[in-house]
Amino acid sequence: MQRIIKLKQGVSRMPQCRLAEPVDFELCDSEHIAIVGLNGSGKSMLVDMLVGRYPVMGSIEYDFKPSLKPMVSDNIKYVTFCDSYGGDNDRTYFLQQRWNQMEIDETTPTVGALLDEAYCQWGEDTVERRKLRDHLYELFHLDVLLDKFIILLSSGELRKFQITKILLSMPRVLVLDNPFIGLDADTRDQLRDLLCTVTSEMTLQVMLVLSKSDDIPLFITHVVEVSELKVLPKVSRESYLRDRKPFPTKVLSDEKVKAILSLPYDNNEYHAEEVVSMRKVSIRYGSRTILKELDWRVMNGERWALSGQNGAGKSTLLSLVCADNPQSYACDISLFGIPRGSGESIWDIKKHIGYVSPELHRAYRRDMPAIRIVASGLKDSVGLYVKPSEGDYDKCRFWMRVFGLDGLEERTFLKLSSGEQRLVLLARAFVKDPELLILDEPLHGLDNVNRRLVKDVIETFCQRKNKTMILVTHYQEELPNCIDHHLFLKRN
Repeated sequence: MQRIIKLKQGVSRMPQCRLAEPVDFELCDSEHIAIVGLNGSGKSMLVDMLVGRYPVMGSIEYDFKPSLKPMVSDNIKYVTFCDSYGGDNDRTYFLQQRWNQMEIDETTPTVGALLDEAYCQWGEDTVERRKLRDHLYELFHLDVLLDKFIILLSSGELRKFQITKILLSMPRVLVLDNPFIGLDADTRDQLRDLLCTVTSEMTLQVMLVLSKSDDIPLFITHVVEVSELKVLPKVSRESYLRDRKPFPTKVLSDEKVKAILSLPYDNNEYHAEEVVSMRKVSIRYGSRTILKELDWRVMNGERWALSGQNGAGKSTLLSLVCADNPQSYACDISLFGIPRGSGESIWDIKKHIGYVSPELHRAYRRDMPAIRIVASGLKDSVGLYVKPSEGDYDKCRFWMRVFGLDGLEERTFLKLSSGEQRLVLLARAFVKDPELLILDEPLHGLDNVNRRLVKDVIETFCQRKNKTMILVTHYQEELPNCIDHHLFLKRN
C-alpha cells in the first residue's frame, strides 16, 4: 500500500508548536482522514507538521506518485479558514474595509482575475482541468461573482473562492480546515458531494480538520483524534462514530448562570422601546443590489435569528446597524430611537452594542494578550489604546472564566487556536453588558462542548432585563432556545 505521508516519532523543532509526545501518523492512498478534537487540543499543530510548515525531528517521508511535482508545497495544499483573503492585501485589512468603496481602486483584484491567474499558474489547459473548473463554477454559482471585487466577498463566498482556487491547482493531498463553516445548508451539501466526486475521480487524498465532530462526511474513511496535545491512533470512521461520547446538554455551571444574572446594571443604559428601525433601506455596490427597500423593526427584548444564502446581505445588514458601513448615514435608520446622522458619533452607537463576526475575527491580527483583546471591547477598538482600570480587568477576567478561558489571560492572541480566538472575541462582545448583542456566526469554528457552552451563555444573558439580540447562523441547530423572531434574506 502506498504511504503518501509517513511520520514516525515526529517532534516539532519549534518548542511553542510542540505536541505532548512524539507523533506516528500515516496517510495511505486509499484513505481520506478527518482530524478531530476540542479547541486548543493541537489539531493545527499536527497538520503543520504533516504539511511541512516547520522542521520536524524524527522521520517524515512523502510519496506523491503519480504526481511529478517536486515540492511538498506543490503536492499538499492546506486551506486554513482563518477569515483571511491571503496575500499582501490582508496585512492592511481593517474592519470597515469591506463596506468602504473608497478602498476599491484599479489595483483591487476581482474574483475572476484571481481564479484565472490560479488556473494558468498551476498547469496546462487540459480537458480534465477545464471540466473541473466548469464544475466548480457551476457548483458555487461563481459566474455571478467573477466580476466582484475580492474585498466585497461575504465570508461564505470567500470560502467558495478559496476552495475553487486550491482545487484548480490539482493537488495530490488537500487539507481543509473546517470547510463547512460559513456556508449555507445547500452549499454544504454540494461541497460534500463535490469532495466525494473528486476523491473518486481524481488521484487526490483529502484530510479535513473538524471542530464540529458530528460533521464528518461519508467519503471520510478514517478519523484521527487529537486530545490534550496527544495524537490518538487512527480508527475507521464507523468505529469513531460508534464509540464517540454523547454531546453535553448543558455546560455552563449553575454558579456562573447565577453570576451572569446577578451582574449590576449600568445607569447609562438606553431603554428605548424600538431598538432598530429601518425604513425602505437599499444598499448597492455599483450595479449590484444587496438590500432592496428593506423594512425592519427590532423591539426591546426581542431575539432575532437572521438567515439566508451566502451573499444575501446578512453581514451588510449588520454593518448598517453597527455604523461600520458608510452608506448607513444615507439610509433611514434609527437605533435606540435615535435617527442615524442626527449628531451621534459612531462611538456613541457602539458603546451599547456587543458585536462579533467573521470580519472582526479577520481584522484582529494583533498578537497581544487575550485579556487585552477582551478589554478592547470596553473601548470598541481593534487593539487597545487606553489603559484599562483594575475594575475593567476584573470584568474581563469574569467573562473569560464564563467562556472557559481560565489561564489564558496572558496568552497572546495569535498563539491561540482559532476556536480559542473566537471565544476571546465572544468575551469581548459580552464584557460591557450591552443592550444590543449582535452575533454573526458566533459558534464558527467551535467544538461541540464550546458550542453548547456559548449557547448556554447566550440563553442566560438574554434573561437579563433590557437585552435585545440579533444572531446570524447557517445551522438551525445552533439557534438558542430564546430566539423568538426570524428574518430570512434572499439574494437579489
